[in-house]
Amino acid sequence: MTNPHVTSLAHEMLDAFNTGSRIAVAPSARDGGLDLDTGYAVEAEIARLRGAAGHKVVGRKIGLANRAVWQAMKLRTLVWGSMYDDTVQHVPTGRAKLSVARMRAPRVEPEIVVKLNAAPKPGAGPAEVLEAVDWMALGFEFVDCPFPDWKFQPGDFLASLGLHAALVVGEPRSVRRGEISALVENLAVFTSRLSKNGQVVEQGGGKNVLGSPALCLAEFAAAVPQQPGAQPLYAGELLSTGSTTPAPPVAVGERWTMEVDCLELSPLTVDLTA
Repeated sequence: MTNPHVTSLAHEMLDAFNTGSRIAVAPSARDGGLDLDTGYAVEAEIARLRGAAGHKVVGRKIGLANRAVWQAMKLRTLVWGSMYDDTVQHVPTGRAKLSVARMRAPRVEPEIVVKLNAAPKPGAGPAEVLEAVDWMALGFEFVDCPFPDWKFQPGDFLASLGLHAALVVGEPRSVRRGEISALVENLAVFTSRLSKNGQVVEQGGGKNVLGSPALCLAEFAAAVPQQPGAQPLYAGELLSTGSTTPAPPVAVGERWTMEVDCLELSPLTVDLTA
């Protein structure tokens, strides 16, 4: 039976997402609050509503890939949200344009994006997880918060589609079986540079994503079956693995570029438009 509270929140949050409206009071701060499980239920109802409108889920954005954040927000593991065929843009040329007109307070996260060729098993280590990866690419994940001053609880962010406003995926390159051992090492040590209008503004790397995007994927594979109602991982799914640098705010007219070393991945550039 559909929970009327979940349905009401889903319509409110989806309408705000579609129209670019702000939400003055986060659900967790209202009477009755909002816990993480309810946040996932609202997110799932939004996916159902968007599916009914013709928008297909194509993968998941992994968020809050930082154990210090877990402690502050009383989380036990990662959180994740749906990505859709109309919010994900593939640009094999490595150059893209993206409108941020409907976003309220967007930020950009430079990430490693992967496409699965199989579902990694719970308990799989980083090498086993990479065996389930078809290809990898650089990606720009744009996150957005409808609540004042970017203040929220994890359930609020899930319910409001805050984890995923848009994803730009660069040129993919296949993950070869013979390189997996070396790739496990490189994903832990690669560096990432984020530039705005030609100037480097943030630097980071794989260590900022639970120590490595491969370790993050392993944590994710273990976490999904533990979340009630979660869709199992599946072949063909896209996963955006978490930000490799701090996530700065963005605005119309800016050009952002991501570059990494060690991973044989081409740079990715996006121009932000109205």
